[in-house]
Amino acid sequence: MSVARHPSAAPAPHDTAIELLGVHQVYGSGDGAVHALRGIDLRVHPGEYVAVMGPSGSGKSTLMNILGCLDVPTHGVYRLGGTDVRLLGEDELSRVRNRDLGFVFQSFNLIQRMTALANVALPLAYAAVDARERTRIASAALERVGLGDRAQHTPVELSGGQQQRVAIARALVMEPTLILADEPTGNLDSRATQDVLDLLDSLADEHRTIVVITHEDDVAARAHRVVTLADGRIVADAPRPAGAPRPAGAPRPAGPSRPAGAPRPASAPRAEDAPLRRPTGQGTR
Repeated sequence: MSVARHPSAAPAPHDTAIELLGVHQVYGSGDGAVHALRGIDLRVHPGEYVAVMGPSGSGKSTLMNILGCLDVPTHGVYRLGGTDVRLLGEDELSRVRNRDLGFVFQSFNLIQRMTALANVALPLAYAAVDARERTRIASAALERVGLGDRAQHTPVELSGGQQQRVAIARALVMEPTLILADEPTGNLDSRATQDVLDLLDSLADEHRTIVVITHEDDVAARAHRVVTLADGRIVADAPRPAGAPRPAGAPRPAGPSRPAGAPRPASAPRAEDAPLRRPTGQGTR
């Protein structure tokens, strides 16, 4: 049964894509308690490309789980597109993960028995988009990442870099508010890493809001900002160093973000995204 939105969970006026205020995450209790995050304050504006760095155990994965609505903070506030995530029920959180968040994982997380096209179309199936429209949108997404000719190949027939591009295409099909990439180049060789980073650069130039978890300096150098964690705290938050690699073309000012769960106006699609425009009248998971 669907859970109704709490009245105070409605999106508030905002100019941030994501906002964390005083976020703590504690696992366990008493002497065995593990403080994974300790008072995180972070704002990411629409269209920003942010890299989160830090050593093992710094809290990067915990932060990613909270941003991805896979976990809720022990204390503090997390707003996604102006919506206080704490006030959403399980059904709404599931819908937010399907509709508003695009996930890219280090291990690709593709279903091995399914073709690239079917993997990319999976979020659309969860959203009850009809089969013909799913095929159209998923095919356009594969073309967008340069794999239109690999649509009928299964993951075992694709290289690691191609599998990650399929995963990125899957992350794009619902036109998410936020793209979350967890060590997206961790399993790739240098050539495939360059291809994936170039693709993320191009998405950033389309005003996609992107957060990348990484321990690699060359990956972080592509972002607009680098946030560094240590012992569950933010110890540095700085813009991209001067002279770091940039994709061709000057960055454009970021526009307003869509509140989590709010419909996208069909009359105003982004030019770059027209082939991937979400169909109207679809259901949610």
